[in-house]
Amino acid sequence: MSDPQPARPAEPAEPIMLDVWCELQCPDCRSSQTDLHALRARYGDALEIRIRHFPLEKHKHAHAAAQALEEAIVQGRGWPYAEAVLARAEELGARGEVLLVEMARELGLDAEEMDTALIDGRHILIVDADQAEGKAIGVSGTPTYVIGGERLDGGKSQEGLRERIEAIADRLLAGG
Repeated sequence: MSDPQPARPAEPAEPIMLDVWCELQCPDCRSSQTDLHALRARYGDALEIRIRHFPLEKHKHAHAAAQALEEAIVQGRGWPYAEAVLARAEELGARGEVLLVEMARELGLDAEEMDTALIDGRHILIVDADQAEGKAIGVSGTPTYVIGGERLDGGKSQEGLRERIEAIADRLLAGG
């Protein structure tokens, strides 16, 4: 008779992915930050929240803001930058790229590199790919959430969205 194999430690579970189709000039996206903070607090590392870009044509600086966010991600400060820009969305509408670079400086990012990234368009393909994917899956406004293959439209109403996301996340974490 051979000795039984020792039990292997459980592999760490992959986090659940919550894609947030967002636009940094969108007031509804700004108000959704409260729910995103609550979700982070509840699920910690079990839920990965990923910003996906969906700049709307009605906001003329949204595309530049999405590119700036990608540069902030490269520089390691994506979420703080997104939240800072959302907090000043109206000012972004008036000041555009000047504000995006100024905010990078305020957050301790390399503002010159941010400015260069906006000029050379190095992140434009990421933004355009996100937008194309969003359109392909039916995103029409922001914020829109996708979790567990389910799309939830927050652009019409934020009411009850966090609870719906939590119900899906709980089901996924339970293995269902």
